[in-house]
Amino acid sequence: MEKRVLFDFEIEFTNGDGIQGQEFRLDIDGDDISDEELARYIVEDMRLLMVGKVRILNKKIINEKHKRRHPDQK
Repeated sequence: MEKRVLFDFEIEFTNGDGIQGQEFRLDIDGDDISDEELARYIVEDMRLLMVGKVRILNKKIINEKHKRRHPDQK
């Protein structure tokens, strides 16, 4: 079975604004992902700028089919 991570996040921007996500799901390779790696992935994938602090909350690894296509698939 494929693995996904289910989590909440809070991102603070250096200009004082911020965004939050609840029950966000992300495909992962392997059985775990660190909070630091997860935070970096969110920031890069969403192309966020001026990012200050990123908090990962309520992280759970779940068995669920991946939703994104692998880059090698057409």
